[in-house]
Amino acid sequence: MAKNEFTLAFNDVLEDKQLSKEVIISAIESAMVSAYRRAVGASAAQHVEARIDPETGKVTVFAEKEVVEDVIEPKTEVLLEEARKVKPDAQVGDMVLVESTPADFGRVAAQTARQVIQQRIREAERANQMQYFERQVGEIVSGVVQATNAQSTTVGLDMKAEGTLPASQRIPGERFKVHDRIRAVVLEVKDGPRGPQIILSRAHRNFLRRLLENEVPEIYHGVVEIRAIAREPGARAKVAVSATQPGIDPVGACVGIKGVRIQAIVKELHDEKIDIIEWHPDPLVYITKAISPARVTGVYLANSEGARTATVVVSEDQLSLAIGRDGQNARLAAKLTGWRIDIKSIIEAAADTIVKLQNDPELAALLPSAVESIPAVEEVLAKKAEGKPVTPEEYDMLAKFIDRVERRTSEMKAEAVRVAEGNVSLAEQAGVPAAAFSMPLDQAGIKEHVYNILTEGGIETVGNLMVKMKLDPNSVLGLPGIGPKAIQNIEEALAALTFPEPPPAELQPAPAPEAVTAPVAEAVSEPPAAETPVAEKQAPAKKEAKKAVEETEDEGHKDGVSLDELFSLKPEIFQTAAADEDDESKDKKKGKKGKKKGVALEYDEELGEVVSRKKHKRGGDDFGEDW
Repeated sequence: MAKNEFTLAFNDVLEDKQLSKEVIISAIESAMVSAYRRAVGASAAQHVEARIDPETGKVTVFAEKEVVEDVIEPKTEVLLEEARKVKPDAQVGDMVLVESTPADFGRVAAQTARQVIQQRIREAERANQMQYFERQVGEIVSGVVQATNAQSTTVGLDMKAEGTLPASQRIPGERFKVHDRIRAVVLEVKDGPRGPQIILSRAHRNFLRRLLENEVPEIYHGVVEIRAIAREPGARAKVAVSATQPGIDPVGACVGIKGVRIQAIVKELHDEKIDIIEWHPDPLVYITKAISPARVTGVYLANSEGARTATVVVSEDQLSLAIGRDGQNARLAAKLTGWRIDIKSIIEAAADTIVKLQNDPELAALLPSAVESIPAVEEVLAKKAEGKPVTPEEYDMLAKFIDRVERRTSEMKAEAVRVAEGNVSLAEQAGVPAAAFSMPLDQAGIKEHVYNILTEGGIETVGNLMVKMKLDPNSVLGLPGIGPKAIQNIEEALAALTFPEPPPAELQPAPAPEAVTAPVAEAVSEPPAAETPVAEKQAPAKKEAKKAVEETEDEGHKDGVSLDELFSLKPEIFQTAAADEDDESKDKKKGKKGKKKGVALEYDEELGEVVSRKKHKRGGDDFGEDW
């Protein structure tokens, strides 16, 4: 064969088989070795090599033979003189690789080696296909439908490979015809007896992921990241995306102008609906968005014993939308977020909350205002059961009732987990006494509108408020309607509270009943009506405490008296001070009736006590001068 003829034929094989030059040459050489063994009857134990000249196509065969003085078997022996032409230092008994090309080893040998050459080339093709498609696992490939039936579709791919698209990996409802060009993702590659088995899929979520990467440049370049995909092929899919750079709208980037990007993907997926939502690290916000397009009233998480459950409360008109057809929307949201989602209507959730309060005395004790609102909630539920209309205000009242109880329940569970794990409780971290958790918030002396905002935010006791103010004051400041003035009012009210241990019974004075039972804050701000004679005989130290109380009510801190010093005094001081205030108020009332002249109470620095002095007016004016 001439040089040009061999070169042309060799290049044709390279182009036809899409193999490398080295692979083809290695296959031909291997085939020539097999042809030589068959032609001369050489043993398989004898080492034989074949070398081909890529320019001329000439084949040379080399066989390993033993060096001898007299040749008896030409197939395995060679003379010493011939061996030294190849290996100058050869000795008798050595094994030397010498040229052994038969005289007629030409067209007949090539004809004999034809099948071997074809087999070697097919094996090389399969190995090449295997390596190529193993790298393509998880990527989209394009091919032409060669055959299709109810069980599977055969797709012709690159490198003369064939892929199989099983019926289970097709999008429900789509039909293919022969010669249709389709796209699919490579799901799996197996090595089979007839070459690699390439399994394709159009129903896998990675197919949607690759389509988004192809259509949205921001995803391809990493500016927008796909966090999770939940998909039911042919029906609906939910995709959570987030931006890796500030100022980027991840949802808008995926949708495109007038939805042009997402519409191209919807068309490829046989009109499958796709919800693009923004991923959020907070599970509450993430689950709320995952339930879209339904509007959510509240989301409450419970993570116990490894089972993460989210209770989603929606209004009556949003219940069917939140659940979806055959539960599809809830299923996809659960797959997307990784939480087990329980969807309830606001009516059903309110009924469950009432049962929870009634069956949990500890929870009911922490939420007295919620217990008080149970009759009103039951009245609304009864109206709903009778088919009567429920006003938006009543729905709003139900939502606040549910939110208050569920949030407190979550806090109790979290506290129980911390205690079980041996961690220090929040109350211990904040230094809040246990008695504070048994004092209702309405006894703290907080302004009424601030009290209403705090209770709506789930803060029911003084202990809860003190923990939040010590450990996380921003959570209180973040409540709607709470500003710097409200925070100041809360801080002053909490500073005026104390939880002393009761002194022994024999050392306690005999104050009025109201002074014994009322909290300290009420004793200061709302003095009891009963008049106590103890106030008239008080010691100088007790009079100093009364003066400090009066100044604290008017100006906070004055004359260097701090709240810490004030409340370090004994409880009976506050009781006698309250009685003094009561005496003073009665004296003023008597003065108005004309039974007593004007009297002013002043602190005498020399005596170290509070004294009363009469005031006389001069000149008929309104200004008096002390005598």
